[in-house]
Amino acid sequence: MSGQGAPQLDNGAVTGLRVAVVASQWHEQVMGGLLGGARRALDEVDVTYAVHRVPGAFELPLVAQELARAEHDAVVALGVVIRGGTPHFEYVCRAATDGLTQVALQTGVPIGFGLLTTDDEAQALDRAGLPGSREDKGREAVEAALAMAVTLRALRRGGSVGFGP
Repeated sequence: MSGQGAPQLDNGAVTGLRVAVVASQWHEQVMGGLLGGARRALDEVDVTYAVHRVPGAFELPLVAQELARAEHDAVVALGVVIRGGTPHFEYVCRAATDGLTQVALQTGVPIGFGLLTTDDEAQALDRAGLPGSREDKGREAVEAALAMAVTLRALRRGGSVGFGP
């Protein structure tokens, strides 16, 4: 099970950060869980955030790029792609993943990767942060994005920062 070794964030370290969440609309129940987990995590710390919706996972990188360019300290991308009987799954997963990676590298803004790529709906529900889910990938994506924003801020100021032991 993932989640082990997740960054332990200090609320003071993230105070004042501007965060954008971009979330796809497909798979309403799973997305409700992912967004719920992201919002819970963001509401626990002193950051400013807004949520933006896009049609699907393929559209995440373009909006993430615009949000990164709009002076956000971090962007959290949430979506789900469930394997079907055609190659569509591989194309969408690769395009979204590669696109989000390029956004982070080109803009220098961390992207919290909350894109579920699962074989079936049960796997997605188990990771969605819903009651009964084993994992909360929406929360984890926020935690990763905030940890990276704090790290980059420290590095850009000439310092260093570390999480965990």
